Amino acid sequence: MATQVIVPKMEMSQESATLIEWLKKEGELVKKGDPLFVVETDKVTVEVESPETGILAEVSAQPGETMPVTTCIAYILQPGEAAPSSSPMPGSEKSSSTDDKQPHREATPLAARIASAKGLNLEGITGSGPGGRITSADLEKISIRQTEKMRASPAARRKARQQGVDLSQVSGSGPRGRIQGEDVLAFARQSSDSLPEPSDLQTAKQETQEYTVIPLQGMRRIIAERMVASYQNAPHITLSMRVDLSNFEATRKLLNELAEKNNETRITVSGLLIKLTAQVLTRHPLMNARYTTTVDRSEIHLMKRVNVGMAVALADGLIVPVIHDADRKPGREIAAEVQALTEKAHQNKLTPEDVAGGTFTITNLGPFGIEQFTAILYPGQTGILAVGAAVQEPVAVGEQVQIRLVAHLTLSVDHRVVDGAVAAYFMADLKALLEMPSLSLW
Repeated sequence: MATQVIVPKMEMSQESATLIEWLKKEGELVKKGDPLFVVETDKVTVEVESPETGILAEVSAQPGETMPVTTCIAYILQPGEAAPSSSPMPGSEKSSSTDDKQPHREATPLAARIASAKGLNLEGITGSGPGGRITSADLEKISIRQTEKMRASPAARRKARQQGVDLSQVSGSGPRGRIQGEDVLAFARQSSDSLPEPSDLQTAKQETQEYTVIPLQGMRRIIAERMVASYQNAPHITLSMRVDLSNFEATRKLLNELAEKNNETRITVSGLLIKLTAQVLTRHPLMNARYTTTVDRSEIHLMKRVNVGMAVALADGLIVPVIHDADRKPGREIAAEVQALTEKAHQNKLTPEDVAGGTFTITNLGPFGIEQFTAILYPGQTGILAVGAAVQEPVAVGEQVQIRLVAHLTLSVDHRVVDGAVAAYFMADLKALLEMPSLSLW
């Protein structure tokens, strides 16, 4: 019996995924559990395994296409078996013989110039524009199909789309010549510095010489949609305070001396912040809660686990890996997790489990020199802590003025769940613990 290959749903809120790469060719024999294709969501890029042993057939989706979850994009057939004729694959009507006989239709001026510059033959291309005109989007799909068989990492394919780079012209530095993201960026830099531009492309650019268009898609699109929804649905209130981190830094220095002696991971500012914030969250359950709405009522769910997310900036967006049960883990274990998750985020290797289940988020722009800012709530969570850079400032200590290490912390909360006083008590406890970390032993 034919087995459907579908776009997987990896989290509750996921609605779609983008196909990045087929790892097997149509007509190839695959085994159950073999990596079959790569998809990208707003959070992770994952390899999807074959659901059955058989022959990959009726592939209907191409790299670069974004599809709703559970969409059937291929079949796994047994030898001699045919795909169900009653279930035509999406886009199968485009491959019918009637399409092959359609006369050539006119292209838009921009598509014609791009085709001329790239040496593309427009004959046989079915246009999707008004009246069947060939558009630049149609040419982009053709380009994607031409490069689908090239060995390139998901990150390289994504960067190629962003930079407008033809992967067939890029030399790969990875295993067996696989093209890496760095190869694409290097090629893009070299091309912009040295390659002459055809006159037709110059004309096309003149039409949009006032700006450069970046399509809002993939991770950037999902971030935009979720942040708008969060800001519109959750009434934000923000509270800020200055915190003396002198003892915090002294404690971190001592812990790192121990880590070096034991050959363990050094603890970062974010790592120690996660550890101490998680402890404070256990004392303020409303700050570790979710606001949920059903058809007939709204509820506040007090979460039993303290899972602290840490915002990590990527080249094309933002992602929030999660330290699960942060209140129960020792600092050295959190330090190792922070380092591992950060590396996986930058290598585009996070799994759905790495980003799921967060109950509170910390975002730290201190390394960028930002001293104070406010953050938008991560959808579904009650609080997010924005941490600014620690700077040397004169501080009154008793009757003396001392130079201390001071940082601004800003807490954004969902006013539907907590009032200002509840958030203020949380901030007061956090301030006390950050200024005197030894209180965590109390």
